[in-house]
Amino acid sequence: MIDRDRFPVDPWKLVETSFDPATAGVTETLFALANGYLGMRGNMPEGRYAHEHGTFINGFHETFPIRHAEQAYGFAEVGQTIINAPDAKVMRVYVDDEPLSFDVADVREYERVLDMRDGVLRRHLIWVTPSGKEVRIDFERLVSFEEKHLAIMSVEVTVLNADAPVTISCQVINRQDGEDVYGGSPAHASRAGFDPRKTEKFHERVLQPQEYWQDESRCALSYRVTNSGMTVAVLADHLIETENEYSARRLVEPDIAKNVFRVQAKAGVPIRVTKLVSYHTSRGVPAREIVDRCRRTLDRALMVGVEEHFTRQRAWLDAFWERSDVRIAGQDELQQATRWCLFQLAQAAARADGQGVPAKGMTGSGYSGHYFWDTEIYVLPFLAYTTPQWARNALRMRYLMLPAGRRRAFQLNEAGALFPWRTINGEEASAYYAAGTAQYHINADVSFALAKYVRATGDNEFLFREGVDIAVETARLWATLGFWRTSDGDVEVESFHIHGVTGPDEYTTVVNDNLFTNVMARFNLRFAAHTVRLMADVDPEAYRAMAERLDLDPDEPETWERSAEAMHIPYSAALGIHPQDEVFLEREIWDLDHTPPDKRPLLLHFHPLVIYRYQVLKQADVVLALFLQGNHFTAEEKLADFEYYDPLTTGDSTLSAVVQSILAAEVGYQDLALQYFEQSVFVDLGDLHHNASDGVHVASAGGVWTALVSGFGGMRDHFGELSFDPRLPSSWNELAYSLHWHGTRLQIALTRTEMRIAASEGDPVTFSVRGRPFTLAAGDEVVVPLADQGPVIPGRPTIHQFEDARREDGTLLVASIPALTSAIPIITDTGVMGTLDVSSEPGQTVQA
Repeated sequence: MIDRDRFPVDPWKLVETSFDPATAGVTETLFALANGYLGMRGNMPEGRYAHEHGTFINGFHETFPIRHAEQAYGFAEVGQTIINAPDAKVMRVYVDDEPLSFDVADVREYERVLDMRDGVLRRHLIWVTPSGKEVRIDFERLVSFEEKHLAIMSVEVTVLNADAPVTISCQVINRQDGEDVYGGSPAHASRAGFDPRKTEKFHERVLQPQEYWQDESRCALSYRVTNSGMTVAVLADHLIETENEYSARRLVEPDIAKNVFRVQAKAGVPIRVTKLVSYHTSRGVPAREIVDRCRRTLDRALMVGVEEHFTRQRAWLDAFWERSDVRIAGQDELQQATRWCLFQLAQAAARADGQGVPAKGMTGSGYSGHYFWDTEIYVLPFLAYTTPQWARNALRMRYLMLPAGRRRAFQLNEAGALFPWRTINGEEASAYYAAGTAQYHINADVSFALAKYVRATGDNEFLFREGVDIAVETARLWATLGFWRTSDGDVEVESFHIHGVTGPDEYTTVVNDNLFTNVMARFNLRFAAHTVRLMADVDPEAYRAMAERLDLDPDEPETWERSAEAMHIPYSAALGIHPQDEVFLEREIWDLDHTPPDKRPLLLHFHPLVIYRYQVLKQADVVLALFLQGNHFTAEEKLADFEYYDPLTTGDSTLSAVVQSILAAEVGYQDLALQYFEQSVFVDLGDLHHNASDGVHVASAGGVWTALVSGFGGMRDHFGELSFDPRLPSSWNELAYSLHWHGTRLQIALTRTEMRIAASEGDPVTFSVRGRPFTLAAGDEVVVPLADQGPVIPGRPTIHQFEDARREDGTLLVASIPALTSAIPIITDTGVMGTLDVSSEPGQTVQA
């Protein structure tokens, strides 16, 4: 999947040995640096020939009116999209007034390295100019984890074999508005083709200039966003170190600031320019105040010293890897890819603080910089079990969105709160309600993440003070959204149903009794009732404050529990599986085996109505429920469901393979589990979905950790009880990782014959391994022998299982694909007389 001559294997680094402009978009993503607040794509410092000149700040966005072709009540009205912050990455080099430009440059040596221990991007090259001068250029870029508003860049230029005039032009450019400073629109702006995953583009000016100035080596640009009213400021300071003679010149305009160093370079005498940059944003503070904040950040950074920031970055990452690393012995390719994924999680979440975790982090503009349910289901588990503070910060973002969620629920005639399916500022930004607003399951996903965090940490203080508001308001929505049905059989039975929703699988929308939604809503209702009663028992004062704040009726918990106990869970006795929804099995089966590769992903080649008529999945839906709520399904049910849905799942979503890997491992398809894991871990590094250029798939990266720890490691935390049932792949020698449980760090090493668990300082931890209970005190270790690695089923489920299978009404299940229809004009000497309709199966040739 990866050209290993160009990208050699290194367990701690991503190394590129040659530059290919054709893949610039992907490498800009792969070599991006971020800290959860500020992100800089891996653009070349020369500032040209980029797929996207991206500098992004978490939550920094513009709003716009959503124009529906046909408006209806309750449709999302105001969209939000991340916008490009002023670009401070440019540090251009000229020798003899000839610019280093990769399209024509004679580059004799080249290496670009993302060092995941240092948290630094480095690039080394030897450039031979047209006049024969050999120039060594070494570049570094750091986005600080400790100082979230700070980035540091440096370039060192040495003319090796001659004296020569050298110019280093450091720039800050507003690329959001207008053209590239060197002429021509950015490459990505002119790309054709429909893809709903890409960000919106603006044709009007977005950043309105405010204060801008230069003072010796320091320059400042600041702006107010036209519609959202947000403000942003960027300040850059410059240091030059050289024994050569030089002069400095400056220029500042509303959309560009330049600090230019002209050097009379002697052979072998280096020139080093260091650029310190600070970004600050606000939702309404005037630009002048934001500029002052940037000034203070740079003053502090200069006082500490540049080298100290690199030292602190390494120390910060040493601590991160100590608590977060997952080690796969003897698998260097997988080890490199796994660490790259974990590093992306740090880059997406570490300093998000009060903001969310965008689907692309701060590495690209894909999905418009929105927050989705991906965070809670795919990223929060990693955060909760390795760095709980980051998980708490992400959950606080949802707590702060409750007022907007209450307004949205009221607009949709429900009680409580409804979290938006995609958003930046808390308001629903999805223009397509069927695959957006209708995904009510996000309410349960947020509550599930809250419960997982509290289970892992024991942080009842957060639960009782703020988290309970999430639990209560989401439960209230389910109580009014659902409704009761009473059967009229021999025994009268009441059941609770939820209609008109969309589950995680976006190829099936607005259905009744989606299994995932019902199962997760049941959990949400039970969790809310349990939390409220727990507060009443252990912290009556917090309970009284909550009841007053939320106007809680004492009878509400009982209503929630009654609804949960009666929740309808679809089941087909004829097929022995759980239908994805009440009518899913009535649809035709899409024959994915015979669908041409050039028709994938389906969402880019078929109208939604075509897709909705078939049993075909964009991503795991029932299978995800089997993992998240696995304690409510038997082993036999999990196997039957997995075998039914696996051949129907396209994998068009990067959220799917990690979940399929986990369930495949659990039910026994161990080779298949490894295949799915390898797809997941190389989603971006191998550009498997052909859209890595739009940014990192952060949720998939989070799922990689879960696939390792919960899939192959067999970890579960059902009912708040820690348990393990390992499934180590046959080709792996050892899997080792850390977990934090109620403040105690567990070091876990798994081989094919044993599981070794050691506890650090903290309270004793109780857990079980394949049903055998253990309690481990601080400093103790236990070694648990393993007779095997669970059941083993060869191969993978196929569509052939549907042969002779019948629905509840006795009809056969038949696999097919939509016919491709074309109209051929019938032309005579007198003109077009009509058309001949020709239908064919994809891949067939039609002759007329």
